[in-house]
Amino acid sequence: MNGRLDNLISDLNRLPDSAVFGSVSGIQGMLVEIAGVQGNLSVGDRCDIVARGAKLVPCEVVGFRDGHALAMPFGALDGVGLGCKAILAETEPVIYPTSAWLGRVVDGFGEPADGKGALPMGEKAYSIRSQPPPAHARRRLGGKLDLGVRAINTFLTCCRGQRMGIFSGSGVGKSILLSMLARFTSAEVVVFGLIGERGRELKEFLEDDLGTEGLARSVVVVATSDQSALLRRQSAYMTMAVAEYFRDQGKDVLCLMDSVTRFAMAQREIGLSAGEPPASKGYTPTVFAELPKLLERAGPGVGEGSITGLFSVLVEGDDENEPISDAVRGILDGHIMLDRSIAHRNRFPAINVLRSVSRTMPDCNTDDENAVVNRARALVATYEDMAELIRIGAYRAGSDAQIDEAIRFYPQIETFLTQNQEDRQKLEEGYEQLAEILAEDAQ
Repeated sequence: MNGRLDNLISDLNRLPDSAVFGSVSGIQGMLVEIAGVQGNLSVGDRCDIVARGAKLVPCEVVGFRDGHALAMPFGALDGVGLGCKAILAETEPVIYPTSAWLGRVVDGFGEPADGKGALPMGEKAYSIRSQPPPAHARRRLGGKLDLGVRAINTFLTCCRGQRMGIFSGSGVGKSILLSMLARFTSAEVVVFGLIGERGRELKEFLEDDLGTEGLARSVVVVATSDQSALLRRQSAYMTMAVAEYFRDQGKDVLCLMDSVTRFAMAQREIGLSAGEPPASKGYTPTVFAELPKLLERAGPGVGEGSITGLFSVLVEGDDENEPISDAVRGILDGHIMLDRSIAHRNRFPAINVLRSVSRTMPDCNTDDENAVVNRARALVATYEDMAELIRIGAYRAGSDAQIDEAIRFYPQIETFLTQNQEDRQKLEEGYEQLAEILAEDAQ
């Protein structure tokens, strides 16, 4: 009861002492010019436009021009015209998460999106756009985290508090891999951000991919592709804010986001509308400024809890060096590459272990584990170097002992890397199975 009273007092203290009004002086595309608010608004502030029928359209200030504030709406601008009143709202949106949010689906405002009634309120306010913990105060990465996917556990071992990117073109199995991670991980809590996803796929994802068991320990934040750029961007911030709450409770949190690319696209849309100059492939400078602010919020905290982040990146045109992929790869602690050619061979998850890397390896493994993984990598690399000659029959057996060995072991390693989306693999079992494969007598 005291916590709820404190929340109410906090909300009342954040209310302005007086109401400030402006008026709509121009509309261009999704950008609204608001006059009469000089000195009362700054970038990131909120206001509500009173549209036809007294409908309130929430907006966020994204810039200024000629003494007018430039705002973008969180929804449609239907009913908004010249002279409509703009009411300044609270400047710092916050949420009050609690453990009772587990099993729920919320939107970018922290409101229920699953039809299960109102969300309970916690005792502490969390800013949607909080800053990452101070670098000098953060703890080191924890021990290994079991993600339940054999190829990642063994070849790309992930530690608690690590941040990894899953880079993939469209239709290569990225969403299925993320759902496997959400269901199979040993993390105590999963926070899943679906940013710019297809609306029709949400129910399928919740019921089929995530399932009842996976949803029970998860909070899903969703913004569909038809919603505004501001709401898509805010849903990414909301995902991190919810993860930060559970981290502060001392939990090991797995934060999954699909996808960072759509967050960047939303920020690009906002920047271009505000008149920001395009830089690389139309992405504005603020895109590359916002990416580290978002991704750095994952990682170890200053206490016992941690946020292990796995962020998907939609590689446009299968170009791994396109601007967002390149920027995200430089921020994160490793990358998992999904390969279309592997998917065409019907091997899923289609992880290319030679082009993927975890920056916590080999420090988190024992010498024996590193030896097994390194030998398997070497065999795969040797086979891939000669793959074309082997397939057309140009290589003669006995010409090179290393290639002969690679040819013998390659099918078994491919089988090892293949995993049905319903099968969970424990962390320690992966090393044991790979060691058994490579220990096979040359006879």
